[in-house]
Amino acid sequence: MERHHILILVENLPVPFDRRVWQEAQALNEAGHTVSVICPKGKGYDKSYEVIGGIHIYRHPLQEARSTAGYLREYCTALACQIYLSFRVRRRQRIDVIQACNPPDLMFLVALVHKLLFGTYFVFDHHDLSPELYVSKFGRMDFLYRALCFLERQTFRMADASIATNETFRDIAVARGGMHPNQVIVVKSYPEPAKFQRIAADPSLVVPGKHLVGYIGIMGEQDGVDTLVRAMAEILYARKRDDVHCIIIGDGPELKRLQTMAAALDLGRSVHFTGYLSGPSLMAHLSALDLGVIPDPPNDFNDKLSMNKVFEYMMLGLPFVQFNLRQATREAGSAALVLAEHSPRALADGILELIDDPERRKDMGLAGRAIAEREFQWPAEARQYVGAYQNLFRSRLSLNGQRHYPAS
Repeated sequence: MERHHILILVENLPVPFDRRVWQEAQALNEAGHTVSVICPKGKGYDKSYEVIGGIHIYRHPLQEARSTAGYLREYCTALACQIYLSFRVRRRQRIDVIQACNPPDLMFLVALVHKLLFGTYFVFDHHDLSPELYVSKFGRMDFLYRALCFLERQTFRMADASIATNETFRDIAVARGGMHPNQVIVVKSYPEPAKFQRIAADPSLVVPGKHLVGYIGIMGEQDGVDTLVRAMAEILYARKRDDVHCIIIGDGPELKRLQTMAAALDLGRSVHFTGYLSGPSLMAHLSALDLGVIPDPPNDFNDKLSMNKVFEYMMLGLPFVQFNLRQATREAGSAALVLAEHSPRALADGILELIDDPERRKDMGLAGRAIAEREFQWPAEARQYVGAYQNLFRSRLSLNGQRHYPAS
């Protein structure tokens, strides 16, 4: 197989912290391709340039935004850095493909420059629904919302192929993005089984007579972790239950506000924020949990997402509580208790319902684990992903200027 050079652009998370992007980069590298990544600094990854496992990583500074104007500054600054670094990458080696991982839907502009000047292919790795994300954060469908819809359409229009995180995203690429079905392939974000297994629980978290619930993930406005914090206050003070404790694992723009909220609600005895964890420390914390929580609120954005938390809880055989989210409910099956009402009180009810029924928790955990062992296979997804590139490289422009789409 011919060796190609693929440049991956990421704006919102550093690599290798971004698990999906890192798995994709490794899959391409293992298939014999050269891989470079441009991403922001952060999460302990602050070198401007380094090579990890044969993958070249270029990083730029990024100030995370908290307002509409802040997002505009963040995205424009990141775009300028990406364009500059992309030419630095090209000076090292010719770029055959640029893959952009949204949000935001501005990175097609970087690829456009290289496509016009050098004929570089463009692959869109569709992680998030930027228009729906804007509405979930700001609650309005204004000029900026329409601008995001326009940018999304232009991204799809320019893409030679699109990688969708689930079937819903694939349908959006075809119906909303106007892509040919054979240009779109689904690659799900499953953890690697060998790296996501139960180990001995952190002994500091195992307290006789206490039950431990937990959350893992990024903490942004759209993630609903404040609902979990308020549910813990409901459990401790309204239900008079001091036998349920909670750990919240991860980082994000809402972390400080959530910590302040927990302190104001006097939850110091019951809620602990661990910050970002990885490797054995992460697995030791997750292995101590009796129950996982997915507090993301139902809305048009969350309803379509495949959430890493769902896959991770199920791979560990951990039952969990969630609100009624269409995609997450479909993927969780009987591993989740799905709550019809979105409120801290309803979440508290769901947590206590399962805490007080250990047999049901056991059955749910086994059901989730069985689904994960049968379906959550990253090696199969990696083959799909690399196959999308093989199809792309086989495609050629016909004499009349129409692209031939290989059979899927």
